[in-house]
Amino acid sequence: MKKILFALSEWGYWGEELIGPLEACDLAGYDITFLTPNGKKPTPLSVSCAPGYIDPPLGRSVTSEEMAEKTRKVHESERLDNPKSLADWFPQRAYPSSATYLRDMEAYYKEIDKIITEELTEYDALVIVGGSGAMVDLANNQRLHDLILGFYKLQKPIAAECYGVACLAFARDFREKKSLIWGKHVTGHPIDYDYLDGTGFEGHHAIDGTNKGFGDGYINFGPPFYPLEFILRDAVGSDGAFIGNVGHQTSVLVDFPFITSRSTASSCECGRILVQVLETGLTRYGW
Repeated sequence: MKKILFALSEWGYWGEELIGPLEACDLAGYDITFLTPNGKKPTPLSVSCAPGYIDPPLGRSVTSEEMAEKTRKVHESERLDNPKSLADWFPQRAYPSSATYLRDMEAYYKEIDKIITEELTEYDALVIVGGSGAMVDLANNQRLHDLILGFYKLQKPIAAECYGVACLAFARDFREKKSLIWGKHVTGHPIDYDYLDGTGFEGHHAIDGTNKGFGDGYINFGPPFYPLEFILRDAVGSDGAFIGNVGHQTSVLVDFPFITSRSTASSCECGRILVQVLETGLTRYGW
């Protein structure tokens, strides 16, 4: 049985961007482990469970009744209640100002190497679920970057959706500081799809620090923190390419070991292609 690790934000994930790859993995009979930055139950963005919500750039609803119901069922089940804690699993890199910096870094790299060789080898793929929350606690999460680096070193598939693709742009060896996706072909949330207003975050952080769950708090941050398309274009460099496929209903690319998915409508295709990568050895798709 293949084991898949799903990483989700604690500040709001988009429902279909979990359901798409999750259903594909469930159908394939894979064992699923969920992971969040601090081991707290993740919350779906309420608009991703509201079929009547109109996505401003697209001018239409991007959530079906079926996907909304599936998202609610997963959230209300026990599947996401006790995710693995990234903070408890991976070490924090030391500040250069530490009085014991060199010894701290030696211990840091030793622990990272041990996790990769003794624990990550148990997993067959990593999925980074999208949604605006990924900009808050996943994109610039050093521990998640180290997790991604581990899967990359083991040459295991890494799937990222929508704003989750930002994690790949920022993941890089701390010594070389060069993005892992340099020279790769990727897709992701294009600037054409960016909100002018309504980029939201949601979950137990949004009100009082408790984990009350779905719909308990919502923060509108206006436009996104950054245009993801520009970040990705810079990260892949002159030898790679960002392919937004704007105007096409879906956009999923495989440039092994990376599987990148543009946004909500591509989620089911992302899951299907992930299974193909794992079962057939697919290394290139969509470009």
